[in-house]
Amino acid sequence: MKIEFLLNKFKEKENEPAIVWQNQYYNYNELSNLIRETKEAILTNNVASGEVVALIADYSPRCIAILLTLIELNAIVVPLMRTIGQEEKDSKLAIAGVQHSIFIDPVTDEFTCERLDETGDSHPLYQELKGSDTAGLLLFSSGTSGEPKAALHDFSKLLFKFKTQRKCLRTINFLLFDHWGGLNTLFYTLSNGGIVLTIENRRPEAICGFIKEHKVELLPVSPSFLNLLLLSEAYKSFDLSSLKLITYGTEPMPEHTLRQAKLVFPDVKFLQTYGLIELGVLRSKSKEDDSLWVKLGGEGFDLRIVEGILQIKADSAMLGYLNAPSPFTDDGYFITGDMALEKDGYYKILGRKSEIINVGGEKVYPQEVENVILQLDEVGEVTVFGEKNVIMGNIVSAKVVATKQNIERRDLIKLIKSHCKKTLQSFKVPVKIDISQQSLTGARMKKKRT
Repeated sequence: MKIEFLLNKFKEKENEPAIVWQNQYYNYNELSNLIRETKEAILTNNVASGEVVALIADYSPRCIAILLTLIELNAIVVPLMRTIGQEEKDSKLAIAGVQHSIFIDPVTDEFTCERLDETGDSHPLYQELKGSDTAGLLLFSSGTSGEPKAALHDFSKLLFKFKTQRKCLRTINFLLFDHWGGLNTLFYTLSNGGIVLTIENRRPEAICGFIKEHKVELLPVSPSFLNLLLLSEAYKSFDLSSLKLITYGTEPMPEHTLRQAKLVFPDVKFLQTYGLIELGVLRSKSKEDDSLWVKLGGEGFDLRIVEGILQIKADSAMLGYLNAPSPFTDDGYFITGDMALEKDGYYKILGRKSEIINVGGEKVYPQEVENVILQLDEVGEVTVFGEKNVIMGNIVSAKVVATKQNIERRDLIKLIKSHCKKTLQSFKVPVKIDISQQSLTGARMKKKRT
């Protein structure tokens, strides 16, 4: 797999800024030169076509140069975050059968390459990929319900859509490097000659300051981060008038959060995105800025709903998992596990089937209950989940973070239950409510579900 279309864009934009790293601008010509320099260094380390290479890094000029070099060399790339823990790293290196490990220093942006396993590329899916003479990409699922699944892609199929030119925007690479959402943003920005604005501090105040300083136009975030941004009110202290587009995905968006965000940013367009590590990111178009109904698909995608679950057939679908059974139907559709509705060509994602709470035979979607609880000014964050019960099978439980420190625990619980009873059917009202002193948003800026 070659990257001529990207290199041609770099040449076209050679004197224009390509990336901001540590508040320093690098233009496309500098990035092109770094790719040439990096290629020589990678070859010196005896990285060969078809070998499995872990790239342990965060977004930086060197990271981009090595990533593109590995694609050009037809390597199989395993992106991992620089902050990954040792146990998790060892596990993923073993699952992937990594043969070379490349680490990029966060201060100097220099890299070191270590030779590991000699025979890691023996998996049948690796052999299938090597037979097609293309680069590969291995992505890991979040692993919240056991060992993370390792999804292997033909990189050329994921990159194909970026050959079509889109809008050129100044973009924060907010989503992380080891997931396709973040890589999708990176390739979208570079392929259109935009500016990749890299950050390490993802707190609302830091993001707002960064938007003001660098006149950011596109902010791709998670719903949980958007909620934290609204709670912090950091947006009141900075000029964010450069923002044109906020995209959100990676988890369900509460309707209350979306409507509040639209009130705060009336001149910004909001776009819901939908993607999976097994398929890539689908093109999308929200019905309205404050609507959770969205058109999904585009060229190379076909969607259907079977027994309430969204299934997708995609040209960019993975080859398969290295360590799990195939999730595809006999006719090639990926079973997403997301419950969804369809109406007039628009889809509404209701939540993961695995997270639905069965209360005495009745289905409860956590997102519906969370949306109701978030309507209370006294609640800043909430996560709803099921707990086993000998009588009902399961009960609805909730964990919340209060917005006011001086509110009594029992008063807040009473308020939440009373509010839910006015809006929800009785079996959907939380039986147990825990007040947390810590944020329910994890390091990936997604909701931590119990």
